[in-house]
Amino acid sequence: MGNEGERPENLGRRRFLTATTAVVGAVGAGFVAVPFIKSWNPSERAKLAGAPVVQDISALAEGQQLVLKWRGQPVYVARRSKAMLDLLPTMDSLLADPASDNTGQQPEYARNEWRSIKPEILVLVAVCTHLGCAPEFIPELKPQPFDANWKGGYFCPCHKSRYDLAGRVYSSQPAPANLPVPPYHFADDNTLVIGVDPSAGGAA
Repeated sequence: MGNEGERPENLGRRRFLTATTAVVGAVGAGFVAVPFIKSWNPSERAKLAGAPVVQDISALAEGQQLVLKWRGQPVYVARRSKAMLDLLPTMDSLLADPASDNTGQQPEYARNEWRSIKPEILVLVAVCTHLGCAPEFIPELKPQPFDANWKGGYFCPCHKSRYDLAGRVYSSQPAPANLPVPPYHFADDNTLVIGVDPSAGGAA
């Protein structure tokens, strides 16, 4: 029909160009599709942020602590007794930042004498602010080998930094700052949610 009078070499060239155009079009569509498909997957930033951690703390007794994991880091959750809370105001003279003036170490709603939403429940990122070790929870109010006047709190055995029962660092320690308080809130009286502050999801 329309190609009957064409020379064989012209017909071959036309077929080659037609096939090449189709291949290039398909490859181009593939490059367009890849970023679109990748956008369906969680971003690396979202993966790093991590999902909130929900924990029932109804069985947590006074003087006890549980360890959770959030964003790849350990988080301490401790229940303090009235005696422990009454001791906190007496510690100020021993501490480097008793009033939590380093605002980067806790949300504003935890910048109080307990460094917590509920006075009895302490929530801390369990990473020493010196070199990232995990401090030990030593709640007993009695002399210790590292402190004859120990009033309870956290002790980092790696480089001997000490923190009180609100995670506030003692003066003249290797650690330069208080233990961080992560964002958190209480979904109800016994349900702790770590990773979401009160304004973003739930009653405090």
